[in-house]
Amino acid sequence: MNNPVTPRRMLPALALSIGLATPAVQAGSALFATTNIQYLHGTTYADFDPNGGFSHTDEASIITIEHFNVWKYGDNFLFVDITNPDGEGDAFGSTSESNSSYYAEISPRLSLGKIFFDRELSWGLVKDLLFTATLEIPESPVEQTWLYGLAVDLTLPHFQFFQVNWYIRDNQASGIDTGQQVTLAWAAPFKVGPVPLVFEGFFDYAWGEDPLQDNIITAPRLLVDVGDLAGIGAGKLQAGIEYQMWRNKYGIDGMDENVAQAMVKWIW
Repeated sequence: MNNPVTPRRMLPALALSIGLATPAVQAGSALFATTNIQYLHGTTYADFDPNGGFSHTDEASIITIEHFNVWKYGDNFLFVDITNPDGEGDAFGSTSESNSSYYAEISPRLSLGKIFFDRELSWGLVKDLLFTATLEIPESPVEQTWLYGLAVDLTLPHFQFFQVNWYIRDNQASGIDTGQQVTLAWAAPFKVGPVPLVFEGFFDYAWGEDPLQDNIITAPRLLVDVGDLAGIGAGKLQAGIEYQMWRNKYGIDGMDENVAQAMVKWIW
């Protein structure tokens, strides 16, 4: 999740990655699967200022498609971001006349307990221990980053899930050292009076990829379950705010971003 809105022309690579990363799911039935499409809009994204330094006035609309499934020996998560799909507005770092950009990630995980002992390795707050991997897919194949490491799923009060993932970051771009990353992901549904809400999001801290700067990105969300309130089904339609904070965006020293994004999510 380290570069959530970056370059284009990654769709062939995404298709190949999905085919490589999910053969086990294809070989057996998924125990659970969910897909959603999101629309986000913000007005203060950080980018380079033509006059020097950084600006914080970029406006963009983003469509995100996410998929998550669970199978016998693990789970898979993938998403695609399409920034300014209508070709209008600014697409961070894009030189295309259409001003659209694309970015994707695919993240398979394997449960060590289920593979070797046919059960989750649970004790105390620990729900399971997993091997975790992610492929970050930007515009150029030589700039892809492979991440691999270990994950711990925790059972915490009031949380639907809480993940802690530790990765080695193997950046395929030349001249960039191998680094590390810690990723947290969570979701916690709750109610304020009769109003159903969910607090969800992720937190990434990446370091050690000299000459890139250590960088932090987090995007917590607070969403209202509109589908439940409107009587069209709980967990079907959500709306609210995602607040993205990025320090040293793209690993660039001093390029910081704070942007509130209006968000609507349809789940099926």
